[in-house]
Amino acid sequence: MMLLPQNPIIVQVVQQPVESTSLSDVLVGAIGLTGALILLAVLLGGAFGGLLIGVKLLRRRLNHEPASDSDIIHIV
Repeated sequence: MMLLPQNPIIVQVVQQPVESTSLSDVLVGAIGLTGALILLAVLLGGAFGGLLIGVKLLRRRLNHEPASDSDIIHIV
């Protein structure tokens, strides 16, 4: 059995150009993140405040409102 010479396969690897990060990219990212955090804080604050108001109204409607010291009449 005779081996025939083969032509070599040459592979040339082309590297992708590296994108540089500019100052504007950093600022846009920081402002976007800050805006998202502010939006999240406003939404969660509104939801929590609404929940507290709803619980207070429900307790008042069901007459389960705890009596404060000014509502109690002390007989001496």
